[in-house]
Amino acid sequence: QVQVVESGGGLVQPGGSLRLSCAASGSIRSSGIMGWYRQAPGKQRELVADITRGGTINYADSAKGRFTISRDNAKNTAYLQMNSLKPANPAVYYCKVVVITTTSQVSVYWGQGTQVTVSS
Repeated sequence: QVQVVESGGGLVQPGGSLRLSCAASGSIRSSGIMGWYRQAPGKQRELVADITRGGTINYADSAKGRFTISRDNAKNTAYLQMNSLKPANPAVYYCKVVVITTTSQVSVYWGQGTQVTVSS
């Protein structure tokens, strides 16, 4: 069993910052790529940023220059620092983790999401 839990969402004013955390736990031998995705109501889930175990990073154009993704391999945890947040409808941020389990299976796990609202 593997669990993925996001935290750090909330209401923030335009121009403000939030730091999201994603922690994977359970029967994990190693974590692979970890990514943050965003889904607004009525829209498809879209990639915000992802990071490989070796530290290779990919950002969506909308995130470049404002967001920073990082990870702690020892803790199977990823972070998303979001700065200069722009006004937007509420969206849920999801974390996706590729995991090699203790039984040597490679599986993809999603967290339940954390809501982010940028509004004055």
